[in-house]
Amino acid sequence: MNNLRKESVTWTKIDEGSCDQRMDNFLCKHLKGVPKSHIYRILRSGEVRVNKKRVDQTYRLQLGDHVRIPPVRVTEAQDRDYVPALEFPILYEDDALLVIDKPSGVAVHGGSGVSFGVIEQLRSARPHAKFLELVHRLDRETSGVLLLAKKRSALINLHEQMRDGKNDKRYLCLVLGKWQNVKQHVKLPLHKFNAQNGEKRVMVREDGQASYTIFTLQKNWPEFSLLEAQLKTGRTHQIRVHLSHLGFPIAGDDKYGDFARNKELIKQRLKRMFLHAYSITFAHPLTAEVVRLNAPLPKELQEFMDKLDGRCL
Repeated sequence: MNNLRKESVTWTKIDEGSCDQRMDNFLCKHLKGVPKSHIYRILRSGEVRVNKKRVDQTYRLQLGDHVRIPPVRVTEAQDRDYVPALEFPILYEDDALLVIDKPSGVAVHGGSGVSFGVIEQLRSARPHAKFLELVHRLDRETSGVLLLAKKRSALINLHEQMRDGKNDKRYLCLVLGKWQNVKQHVKLPLHKFNAQNGEKRVMVREDGQASYTIFTLQKNWPEFSLLEAQLKTGRTHQIRVHLSHLGFPIAGDDKYGDFARNKELIKQRLKRMFLHAYSITFAHPLTAEVVRLNAPLPKELQEFMDKLDGRCL
C-alpha cells in the first residue's frame, strides 16, 4: 500500500533549466506522484504564485521567477518508481551536451511496457543535473550515437537544426540479399498505426508522412549486404520499413524482418538487429563549431561480419 506524505510550502527560483517551460509542465515534473487533476486544481485556486501573482497553466516561466508551490499530498511509491542509476559510454560531453554510445536492448525512455530507459537512468545517476533531455531517439534494439542536451537553449537549437535538415545522421545496417546500386535515394511515405497486439507499427502508404533515406552500399556477400543509411527525415522506424518494403529486411529485425531467417541467425550468434547509429554531425549549439562524432561498431556485430568474411575466403 502506498503511503502519503504532506509537503510544506516551497519556493523555487527559476534557472535556465526551467526557463520558458509552461507552468503545468513544470509542476508535473516538480510534483512527481501528484495527479494532473490536482495540479490544475491548485492552479485554478490561485495557490501557485509567480512573483506573488496568480498565473494559469499556460504561463511560461522566466529566468529569475520566484515560484510558490503550495503543500500537496505526494504519493510515495518508491518500489514502483525506483530507477537504477547508470552511466553509459560517453562519446562527448561539455556544459551543453552529453553524447553517449547507447547499447542495443536499452530503451531511450520509459513507456510502452518499459519502466525506465536511458534518460531516467542518467537522471538517477546525475541527481544534481539541472537539465537533461533527449535531443532525438533511437529504437530499443538500435545501438549507437545518442544526443542529449544539458541546457534548454541547446535543446531548442539542436531541434531547429534537425527540423531544418542541418545535421547529418548515419547508420550501418546489414540486410538480407544482394544490394545492387552503389547509391540509392529512397522516398517512400510512412504511415503509423497500432497493430492488433497494441504495438506501434509503420508501413509504406500513399497518405503517410514524406520520408527520405539515402542508402550507400559498403560491402556485399552472397546472402548479405552492408549499407550506410543517411537519414534526410527522422520518421519512426524509417530505415527498417524502407528496407523491408524494398525486399531487403535488416538482419535480426523482429518487427519488419524475415522471422525464419532471424531464427537461423540466432544460431549463428547474431542475437540482435544489425542496425547501428555510427555517425552524427551538427553545429555546436553554443559555439556553432562543427562537431563530428562516431560510435564504433559493437563487438557482436563486427564479429558477425568477420565470420561472413571468413566464409567467403
